[in-house]
Amino acid sequence: MYRGATVIDTHGHMSTPPEFRAYAYNILALRTASGFGALSIPDARLEQAMESHLRALDERDIDVQLLSPRPVAMMHWERPYLVEAWTRTTNDVIAQQCRIARGRFVGVAQLPQNTEHDSAYLLSELTRCVDELGFVAALVNPDPGGDRRTPGMNDPYWFPLYEFAEDRQITLIVHPSSSRDPRLDPIPHSYQYNSLTEETLAMLLFRHSDVFDRFPSLRVVVCHCGGALRRMLEHGPSSGQRMGGSAQMPVTETGHGAARDLSRNLFVDTCAYDPVFLRAAIRQYGVERMVFGTEVPGSGSAVLNVGTNRPSDDLVAVLRSYDFLSDNDRVRILHDNPLTVFPLLAASAPFATDQATA
Repeated sequence: MYRGATVIDTHGHMSTPPEFRAYAYNILALRTASGFGALSIPDARLEQAMESHLRALDERDIDVQLLSPRPVAMMHWERPYLVEAWTRTTNDVIAQQCRIARGRFVGVAQLPQNTEHDSAYLLSELTRCVDELGFVAALVNPDPGGDRRTPGMNDPYWFPLYEFAEDRQITLIVHPSSSRDPRLDPIPHSYQYNSLTEETLAMLLFRHSDVFDRFPSLRVVVCHCGGALRRMLEHGPSSGQRMGGSAQMPVTETGHGAARDLSRNLFVDTCAYDPVFLRAAIRQYGVERMVFGTEVPGSGSAVLNVGTNRPSDDLVAVLRSYDFLSDNDRVRILHDNPLTVFPLLAASAPFATDQATA
């Protein structure tokens, strides 16, 4: 809790025992989605895998976490029939974990994305996740083939998903997976680079397109502070002309996204472990567009933040250290904004009891 408010982490990924990914390997290696039967992991085995995960949340003052698939394990580049089987299995295990740790986890769906179908193909599984499993959001990979051939997120390719999500108040979370770009082969953990580039591109395409004119109630969160931050000063038409690449060339944004208010549609999370970077992100986007997200436990768990003397993914501690934020600002980021940006969250297990007793 922070100042009596539930701390809601909108960016978490599942922790599983080895048999979970072993099942995935069997599906892929044997090229079959049938014959194995559904994956069955006893609750006790999942509880063992979740023990350190829940302890990490407690140590970081996180009350509720939105639990999603591990993006690097979504395998969207595989054949559609294999991706569909693996996606359903993943979502079932997320739902099982949410049941076991009821009140701590809320589900975020994996989608059976692939390059052979447009986003209408995703709606059946998303419907099941929301209506039957109680999930509140879906993870969206902007480049499921890992080859940068999928249409940009402003393209009609995505419109069936956007229309459905808007109608059902399902929040979409943009989180890339892996890239098969051979130029990245020498780079360890190159999915981190892919996240930076694909998230940045998604932000730009949303800002410079008519997506939110077409779908004015759609809510999209782009992870990791939206990728790269802005390095140029923004200014409106009243600011006059500034020197650019050509003398007296005005440096202004062009396109559908120029001078538009996207504060009700496009958001970013706080999942960045460099305090200077995160500080800049909050200042650039504003408190009203930030939702709390940590990715705990993950790549920041074993790295010490010497400024807070806490693990670098203890972002409650980082937010406490910023003197430019008020307590009200922190409550908005940690609690109020997640509830607003994820409207289905209010009816989920951690909050339904509060509503019933209110």
